[in-house]
Amino acid sequence: MLSGFVPIWVLTAVGFAAARTNVLGDRAETVLGRFAFYLAMPAVLFTTLLDGEPGALANKGVLAFVIATFVVGAIGLLVHWKAFRGPLPDRTLAAMAGAYVNSGNLGIPVAVGILGDSSFMVAVLLFQPVVVMPIVLAAVEVGSGKRGGTLKTLVTLPVRNPIILASLLGVTVGATGWRPPDLVLEPLAALGSAAVPTALVVLGMSLGGMRLPDRESSAQLGVTVLFKLLLHPLVTFLGCLALGVDGPLRLAAVVCAALPTAQNVYVLARQYRPDARLPRDAVLLSTALSMITLSVVTVLLK
Repeated sequence: MLSGFVPIWVLTAVGFAAARTNVLGDRAETVLGRFAFYLAMPAVLFTTLLDGEPGALANKGVLAFVIATFVVGAIGLLVHWKAFRGPLPDRTLAAMAGAYVNSGNLGIPVAVGILGDSSFMVAVLLFQPVVVMPIVLAAVEVGSGKRGGTLKTLVTLPVRNPIILASLLGVTVGATGWRPPDLVLEPLAALGSAAVPTALVVLGMSLGGMRLPDRESSAQLGVTVLFKLLLHPLVTFLGCLALGVDGPLRLAAVVCAALPTAQNVYVLARQYRPDARLPRDAVLLSTALSMITLSVVTVLLK
């Protein structure tokens, strides 16, 4: 488990130190954030989903996780709307922070260490960017009102958003059975390898000017982390019971749901919203606490 957590802590600390010393200049956080969003993340999603098997989603454990993700996201959207009264994009990103798991750089090492198999995480890597992310980004863009009409926004979103476009291309090309030549894939793989480190460095840099949240912001952060680390695995467990899922598959589903918020949520929030403190703090706090929840889930279910 430490093999998944230590790189997150170290790279976040590197970003924080870089911001405090201003070694990269005043605009480094903005430039690196755009690099991660427009170049590195699309590259890693394309190369990862290229080898993804759509059939990997066809089991009851994944179904329980998928249902739980939508249930927790919907409840989170309602709670953030009723209790905190933010605009739709902010409510949507807050709900996403409570239900979007770090299945890549953290989920796969944890799955190998706890489950001895990463196939469940691969299924989640296929589900989140292809299904969840387009829904979230559509709500964010429609709520922001920056594009012409709602229909035009939804129809053109896959073309305008590099993350969704890369995800769809990866799944589509992979489904055809054709594999691009190594001369194409190797540069993409090299570019994609920078996605997670860059996102974590940007996350750390954002802490350079961090201030203590007010009471309402603290309450909203607490609700978001509570949803991610407790409600999401609990609903997934109940879904497994309802669907008759037990044994290693149930353990995999609940462990996956107990993972912390993915740093991708912060990357998206920083690109679309002027204030991305809640997603940033949710990533940090949920990651810090998830070692406890993951250990408890493993002890109870394994």
